[in-house]
Amino acid sequence: MRGKARLEDLARERVDFRFKGLPPQAEGLTVAELADRRLNLFTDGFTTPVLALSAERLEHNLALMETYATRHGLAFAPHGKTSMAPQLFQRQIEHGAWGITLAVPHQVRVAREFGIDRIFLANELVDAAALRWLAAELNASAGFRFLCYVDSVRGVELMDAALREAGATRSVDVVVELGAGDGARTGARTEAECAAVADAVAATSTLRLAGVAGYEGEVPQADGDRVRAWLRRLVALAAGLDKAGRFAGLDEIVVSAGGSAWFDAVADVFAEIPELSAPVLKLLRSGAYVSHDDGHYRHLTPFNRVPEEGALHPAFRLWAQVVSRPTPEQAFTNAGKRDAAYDLDLPEAQVVRDARTGAVRDAAGIAVTGVSDQHGWVRTEAGTELEVGDWLGMGLSHPCTSFDKWQLIPVVEADGTVVDYVRTFF
Repeated sequence: MRGKARLEDLARERVDFRFKGLPPQAEGLTVAELADRRLNLFTDGFTTPVLALSAERLEHNLALMETYATRHGLAFAPHGKTSMAPQLFQRQIEHGAWGITLAVPHQVRVAREFGIDRIFLANELVDAAALRWLAAELNASAGFRFLCYVDSVRGVELMDAALREAGATRSVDVVVELGAGDGARTGARTEAECAAVADAVAATSTLRLAGVAGYEGEVPQADGDRVRAWLRRLVALAAGLDKAGRFAGLDEIVVSAGGSAWFDAVADVFAEIPELSAPVLKLLRSGAYVSHDDGHYRHLTPFNRVPEEGALHPAFRLWAQVVSRPTPEQAFTNAGKRDAAYDLDLPEAQVVRDARTGAVRDAAGIAVTGVSDQHGWVRTEAGTELEVGDWLGMGLSHPCTSFDKWQLIPVVEADGTVVDYVRTFF
C-alpha cells in the first residue's frame, strides 16, 4: 500500500515555482487538478523552454518492449536510472516488467518508497550506511526481492561485515559480475576471478550467490560477433558455477545482461542457455527504450537490425523560443545546458511553430550548433524563415540526461493536449 499511496501523493502535490515550463496561473493547483484541465501546450500559458513527452509514443514504446521480451522468453527489469520516474516504473510493471534495475542506493530508496518489490542493483554495494538500510528493509519486508553485483573478494568482505554489524536476518542475493573486457567498466576480468568471488560469497552467512550478470555495452570495439562472444562467456560462467554446485538450493538461477544497444544479441544468446540445476531467470535490463531518442539510441537501437520486430519512437520534444536573431545566419533560443541533453549529441531542430499564425512547419535549413547554460546556438541557411518569438521544437539525444533536467514533465497528446505530468526524482 505504501507504493500506491505515494503515487497518489504525487497527484496531490501542489504546482509552484519549482517546476519550470508550467503555466504561472497553475500556481497552487494540484498536479491532478492541472491534468484534469487538459491544457494545450501551445496556447494555454506554458512557458519556454518546456520539455514534452508524447503520450502516444510513450505507450507505444512500453507495449513494444513488453511484446519483445515476451516473444523471446526474457524477464525484463528496465533500468530505472533513465527516468527516475515512479509513475513510469509503475507503467513498466503494468507492461510486464519483472522489476526495476537501478544504479545507486538513493535510487533504490526512491523505488522502495513507491512500492517496487523487485530491484536489481547493477553495481557492487559496499557503502555501510546503505547496507544497514538495506538490511532493515529486507528484514521488514518478506516480499522484497533484491539483487546486486559483486565483482571482488574485497567487496564481498565489506558487504559481509556491514550486514553482520547491521543484524541482517535475510541474506542478500548477489550475482557475480563478469567484466566485458580489458579497459571496460566494472566486473571481474577473468573466470578465475569470478570463481574466487563466488567462493568468497559461499564463505559468508549474509550473502547468497544467485547467478551471474554483466553489461555487454562495454565490450571493447563492440560489434555483433564480439558482443555475442562475451555473452557466451557469461552463459558458460553460469554453467560452470552451476556444475561446481555454487547454485545449490536456489529456486532459480539469474543470468542477466542487456543495455539498450545490444538486446537482440542478448535474446539470441540467452536462447542458447543450457538446462541448469534450477530454472533460469533470463533478465534483460534495457532502459532507454521508454522515451527512446532522436540521436544516440536512434542509431544504436537493435530494432534497426531486426526491423521485423517493430520500431521504437522518440517520445521527447523540447520546445524553446527564439529570443534573438542578430544576423540572417544566426539565432538564439532560450534553452541551453540546463534544459537539454548535450553529452552525446546536440539537440536536433525538427519543427518551427510560427509565433504569428501557430502553424507548424519543418525546421528545414535550421541546425543547433551549440549550447550555453541558458541559450541554444542556432545556425540558419540563407533565406530560412525564423523570427524572434517563434517556437523551435527539438529532438534530444540520450534519455538519461534528458529526464534529469526536469522535475515535472508534461505528457502531451499529438494535438497538444496535456493529459498528465511525470515527476522525476534525481
